[in-house]
Amino acid sequence: MLARHIQYFLAVAEHLSFTRAAAALHVSQPALSQQVRQLEESLDAQLFDRSGRTTRLTDAGEVYLRYARRAAQELQEAKRAIHDVSDLSRGSLRVAVTPTFTTYLVGPLVEAFHGRYPSITMDVREVSQERMEELLLADLLDVGIAFEDVQAQDIETSPLLVETLALVVNNRHPLAKAQSIGLEALSAQSLVLLGTEFATREQIDRFCQQNGIHPQVRMEANAISAVTEIVRRTPLSTLLPTPIAHAHEGLVALALDPVRLQRTAVLLRRKGAYQSAAARAFIELAGEVAARLERC
Repeated sequence: MLARHIQYFLAVAEHLSFTRAAAALHVSQPALSQQVRQLEESLDAQLFDRSGRTTRLTDAGEVYLRYARRAAQELQEAKRAIHDVSDLSRGSLRVAVTPTFTTYLVGPLVEAFHGRYPSITMDVREVSQERMEELLLADLLDVGIAFEDVQAQDIETSPLLVETLALVVNNRHPLAKAQSIGLEALSAQSLVLLGTEFATREQIDRFCQQNGIHPQVRMEANAISAVTEIVRRTPLSTLLPTPIAHAHEGLVALALDPVRLQRTAVLLRRKGAYQSAAARAFIELAGEVAARLERC
């Protein structure tokens, strides 16, 4: 409504005639006069002097004209900006991932997204799943990538990929040539694991408890990069997603046999939240990248 009032005011100010302004706008003169009168009433000021043979701006009208022109320009720019956002020629995206995805998923996904939509600015964070849910609920994130064990009721998920964890050793380890390892043999391994604050560690502990495995945890670390470096340089092994081993030279992944340790990675969003064109494009592309990774 405000945009229409401004449009009608500017037309009369340009033509200095309600008749010519109405013709230019393809509206009836009474309708135009009514809109301008409503604008004057809302401002509590007379914008046009209609007493003479020619319509002219009052002093208040002259002042309002400067701001109305500026406002009209801003509205036009806003209209173009909405179009630009829709066709992804501009925009922004806020994404968070849990730590295990940083090593093998974030790189290919960001590469693909930036290559396809280079004008979209991205804020990518690595946070715990608990913190991710808090940020989504506070509308400080657009999309999260984590696991299906969501705690908050107002977070919705959609499956992304199934992640399989394996025993990861360096290529000098006695088991480096093996294809798999039995659960009983796993109990005999000296491990370095992520700390208990990580969702991955919680899942490992639960898996071991359910299958009667008693891991020999010799060391803990609070970063995946630290865990992989320790495995690369020592006889210690670890349990991590198979793609992480494939992403690091000198590391080998052994499948757990006969029971696999698997978990479902999901995309997280706040229920009912506005979803920008950039967010929709990212979600679609994440599915494509995840599908390629699962085929590898």
